[in-house]
Amino acid sequence: MSRQIMSVVGGKEAASTATYDSTNPARPAEVVARVGLADAATFAAACRTAAEAQREWAKVPAPVRGRVIASIGRLVEANAEALARLVTEEIGKPYAEALGEVREIVDTCDFFLGEGRRLYGQTVPSEMPDKNLFTFRNPVGVAAVITAGNFPVAVPSWYLVPALLCGNAVVWKPAEYAAASAYAMFQLFTAAGLPDGVLNGLFAGGAETFAGLERALGEGTVHKVGFTGSSEVGRRIGELTGRHLQSACLELGGKNPMVIMPDADLDLAAEGALFSGFGTAGQRCTSLGTAIVHESVHDAFVERLVRALAAATVGDPTGDVLAGPLLDRKFADRYEEYLTWIQPHHTVVSGPVGRITKDNPRGGFDGGEGLYYHPVVVDGVRPGDRLFMEETFGPIVGVTTFSTLDEAVELANLPGYGLSSSIYTSDARSAFRFREGVSAGMVSVNNSTSGAEAHLPFGGNGRSGNGSRQSGMWVLDQFTRWQAMNWDHSGRLQKAQMDVAEIVPDLDFRLAETRLP
Repeated sequence: MSRQIMSVVGGKEAASTATYDSTNPARPAEVVARVGLADAATFAAACRTAAEAQREWAKVPAPVRGRVIASIGRLVEANAEALARLVTEEIGKPYAEALGEVREIVDTCDFFLGEGRRLYGQTVPSEMPDKNLFTFRNPVGVAAVITAGNFPVAVPSWYLVPALLCGNAVVWKPAEYAAASAYAMFQLFTAAGLPDGVLNGLFAGGAETFAGLERALGEGTVHKVGFTGSSEVGRRIGELTGRHLQSACLELGGKNPMVIMPDADLDLAAEGALFSGFGTAGQRCTSLGTAIVHESVHDAFVERLVRALAAATVGDPTGDVLAGPLLDRKFADRYEEYLTWIQPHHTVVSGPVGRITKDNPRGGFDGGEGLYYHPVVVDGVRPGDRLFMEETFGPIVGVTTFSTLDEAVELANLPGYGLSSSIYTSDARSAFRFREGVSAGMVSVNNSTSGAEAHLPFGGNGRSGNGSRQSGMWVLDQFTRWQAMNWDHSGRLQKAQMDVAEIVPDLDFRLAETRLP
């Protein structure tokens, strides 16, 4: 019997107008959860409910809200294995990675529980006597958070934890194909004592979500939008919020470059490329897109990467594997389109291409009925190729060459994304020149393009986002608004920039010349 999941608004199940079956991509005939989908009116109603609940939640002292965040962390920690197993079952993420994803929720809670005592403002000196100036962080109000399903619990925590800590209420719309994982996480959050309506879980299709968000923005019941997903949809979200004089927090796709310098440790670089290119079957926004390899080490690097890939296991995600299946049928269909971008001037150096089947096996593995695909390395990719310019969400990595570091930086920036990047080198000058020149919001040196930590800013530029950042103290600026306050206790009206005491200098003063005897 599959799970039956409904939206929860104000602590109560909300009506659904359609259903969606979330299936196990390793065994697509297996339904993990039957999900009731809400419509646009329900989404807008959820935002009104959240707005009412937020007024009281904001009155709870921030250190007390911090203790709620601490409780969430402990609850997730106590249920880590069960939640990780559900993530593996629902989206096919290898269990070790799923467990690491759940750990990231705990790390995020551990960081932010203390921020309840550190939502610092400042006292600022005034230019006039008997007057004090202050700054305060205030919650924005209601945050509508829309997340993807490739990281169904870790990435939502980057939004939910700081938003709730800062005194906001949240309407969270997870991906339908990861609904069971999201609902389990929602239950853990509410078990920590969140009042009804402070966190609302809404399951809905894309069109209904967009229409509901548009209605809520028009009604003034949403004050911040957080979105993780494709650049195409992110652009529409940004346009919508901009019409309502809001700036969304957008975390979008990536075409993440890895530069391999002549002095790189090639074994280490190949290991990093293997993990970032094919871990989670290449379905991370930070997955490696193109390896940009110095021409002098190209052959040696490609040989190492292909050898490492051949030795890696693709298979049942409950086992010790590099990659499991693709997330969902729609991603498999899209990935098959990406494979058509391979052109005659490209060279596939990794072996078979396409879905793993009995007729197209990977060694002794035939994939069964699962959405398993051969990992692919494409050499000879050129600037301007679709494989070079566009995000390819799945297990495919391109390889191109360069002759100078300036050329490598230019190639790294050419696709217009700017999420993550990596350089392998033993020369500090090369590392810092790359950091200065690359447009990515995140740079790794001698490490893969994937692997965010909970206390560093996460986010991209260009086609990867609008410069907003998640994680660490930097995300507080997404979920609070600065308020300035001046308190004049002089008993008279003092006008800024007008009634300011002035001390007049003698700017004509010059030192007398002296000469040594």
